[in-house]
Amino acid sequence: MPFAFLTVLLFACSGVFATRSTLLLGAHRANLARLWLAAVFLGLWAHGWGRGLEGAGLPWLVLSGVVGFGFGDMALFAAFPRIGTRLAALMIQCLSAPIAGVVEWAWLGTAPTPWQGCCGAAILAGVALAIWPDGRHPLKLPSDPRVRAWGVAFGCLAALGQAGGVVLTRRALLAAAAAGEAAPDGGTMAWQRIVGGLAVLTLVGAAFWRAFTRGDPVVTSASWRAGAWPTVLNTLTGPVLGVASYQWALGIAPSAVVLPVLALTPVAVIPLAWFLEHDRPGTRSLLGGALAVAAAAGLAAG
Repeated sequence: MPFAFLTVLLFACSGVFATRSTLLLGAHRANLARLWLAAVFLGLWAHGWGRGLEGAGLPWLVLSGVVGFGFGDMALFAAFPRIGTRLAALMIQCLSAPIAGVVEWAWLGTAPTPWQGCCGAAILAGVALAIWPDGRHPLKLPSDPRVRAWGVAFGCLAALGQAGGVVLTRRALLAAAAAGEAAPDGGTMAWQRIVGGLAVLTLVGAAFWRAFTRGDPVVTSASWRAGAWPTVLNTLTGPVLGVASYQWALGIAPSAVVLPVLALTPVAVIPLAWFLEHDRPGTRSLLGGALAVAAAAGLAAG
């Protein structure tokens, strides 16, 4: 489980840097820039020290990237401005774990133990309590119920994308094992996944660029300079080191165990946002975070 907890820390940092880069560059530009930059870093690693684009699990990992990095991330970034970051994060973290657990059990025959299931449910409950939106949140969300409904729909699609990407990664590992191959390292798996996701995001983004960038801030050379470091840090802590650690975690434990731990990510963001953005959490957030952390410790101990 240490790789799962490392992923939580990296993804929490990535979220803070992503917020800053998105404010400067716009959601679609920031997302596309981080994936292209991640492709450079991961490609150098995979073809220099890893396996590059080889292995019996390659088709499954590329498909995992198409589903998770491609369509899942597009849906997530579409949900953010419609229902807010906290509710979007709540949906993707709390829905993806049970979806992936059921699909993996039905397709691959992998099921968590009763103790793991109880701890996972407690983690999700704690996360829900900690990050459920309240009236004190400074973000002014759209009041049109149709816009909110589309946001909820995009949040569900994002959860499906994350769950599908996770299960397909597990399927890739089984394919490698069946072929008598050792599991690829996390950097190689992240590279093979990002190839699929980047292809989808680039092609769809080129076709619908105007729709994706509608309402984004005007980007100048000064904006690019100011957004450069947040984009680099978001790339390193997210799709490079974070996803590599994520892939290693999935190589050790089933998705129904890994995803509830990753649901701690929004909780881990709370102290970072308090320190960096002066977004002070309420009592409910602290209690929910304590419940989630205690359940995660129980999951790791079990």
